[in-house]
Amino acid sequence: MNIHLYLLNSLDNDGVLNYNITYYNTFNNYYQNSIEVILIQPFIHNTIHVKQINTEVIKKTLKSLTSATKANLAQATGLSIATCGTILNELLTTGEVLEHEQEDSHGGRPAKKFMYNAHFSYIACIYIKAEETRHSLTYTVANSIGEYIESGHEEVSSVNATIIDHLIERLIHTYGNIKAIGIGIPGVAHQGMIQICDASELIGVPLEYQLNEKYGIDIIIENDMNLTAYGFYQKQQYDQDKTIAVVTFIKGSFPGAGLMIDGHIHKGNTRFAGEISFLPFGITREEQYAQLHQPSTFIPLAAKMLISLIATINPEKIALTGDQIHSEQVKDLYNACLEYIPIEHMAELHMLKEPDQDYMHGLVSMTLESLDYALQLVEKRR
Repeated sequence: MNIHLYLLNSLDNDGVLNYNITYYNTFNNYYQNSIEVILIQPFIHNTIHVKQINTEVIKKTLKSLTSATKANLAQATGLSIATCGTILNELLTTGEVLEHEQEDSHGGRPAKKFMYNAHFSYIACIYIKAEETRHSLTYTVANSIGEYIESGHEEVSSVNATIIDHLIERLIHTYGNIKAIGIGIPGVAHQGMIQICDASELIGVPLEYQLNEKYGIDIIIENDMNLTAYGFYQKQQYDQDKTIAVVTFIKGSFPGAGLMIDGHIHKGNTRFAGEISFLPFGITREEQYAQLHQPSTFIPLAAKMLISLIATINPEKIALTGDQIHSEQVKDLYNACLEYIPIEHMAELHMLKEPDQDYMHGLVSMTLESLDYALQLVEKRR
């Protein structure tokens, strides 16, 4: 398993921090690529931002290691031992870092070891399902390194803002150190407002704003397919950035897709990307819905959706999920796509085995990332 460590080198005149990223593996082989780290928020040339970034580097490094001494951290991050010591002292004061047992010494005072406090803060993640005959909320509380603390599932008569709020209120009451809430929805939220959703009572609700105002913590609302694609993509452990799609066909709903393009979730200008049911099929939405729910017309229409994705984003894989599609239909879909797509450009098609696990994995990962200091890693073009 590769560990990604970020090394602070310098600050240039454009407010760009130049890092080196080093990949260590279990055989101690490594290679280095120069990348840029760009602050998403406006950058002012002062030591506060540099210190925040250095602190984030220390925290990420400790999370990836069981424990480390100051010297270990200095070697891994490229920061000085003095800088590591100052940051560690501050993190010890807040409780975000803990002292571990001291390292054995071959003479002299043993070196102190430090470990990240995984229980310093928690996140709560909830995903919503609104299917033809059932509605539900599935939730997980996770610690700072993504370990699940509690998980549960609730069947409800309908999904609305009040029901979601009651669940969040209960989780925050149980776990007082929840710092962020992630919510997955079968629809689209733009600027905190839910615009399209299979749970009709949420349409037009400024859910992100309402929850943020009440609880004063970070609220993330994201499309279910984006999260499933993100979780599925992470589990592939690609060595290089890839393009993949996850497409779902659920009874009682229109299909949708989550897109990962060159290693990044593709949401589009208004987060509408992946709403493949709005493609121009030359039929009304009512006719489209009827054809998707008829065995004789499902394959031709579903194939058109996949063909559009393949021709547009050229994915390596398309993972299929939902109760409308079965494993024996994958070959028929593949052959239908080959009538239009040259085989050398054809994506692999296969059924997603554990879509709910991928969904929650993506939601937990994205919610944890919301707590990190705002950095964007961009590979340098040479």
